[in-house]
Amino acid sequence: MRHAIVRASILAALAMLAAGPAAAQPARPELVLREAVDGMPRGERQEVQVLTATIAPGQATVFHTHRFPVTVYILQGAFTLEMEGRPPVTVSAGQAMVEPPGVRMTGYNRSAAEPARVVIFYATDPGGPFLDPIH
Repeated sequence: MRHAIVRASILAALAMLAAGPAAAQPARPELVLREAVDGMPRGERQEVQVLTATIAPGQATVFHTHRFPVTVYILQGAFTLEMEGRPPVTVSAGQAMVEPPGVRMTGYNRSAAEPARVVIFYATDPGGPFLDPIH
């Protein structure tokens, strides 16, 4: 496995050199979302969780809250978040949003045909749950 990674890295470097000076430039990240948030964990240690989810057409999440802010990046489709006391928010592929802590919410894929694929980033106290369902 390690040899395959080294071989792939060498091949990628050679491809960049063969492609010319423009391809040899360092990769630069593209800012998708910048937002100041309240309510982050304050302990000496935090746990970072990175999750993925596919929400089928017409499917919804459970009604829930989060203890800390959640960042969601949409890979495919669109995702609609309905939060108690706030207007619904819809984000599409290539966009991101922050879900606030302590707000009752549920998310939907309103499409009749296309799944929504998302990547979720969550910082919590070590061992903390991702969400708290509301019954």
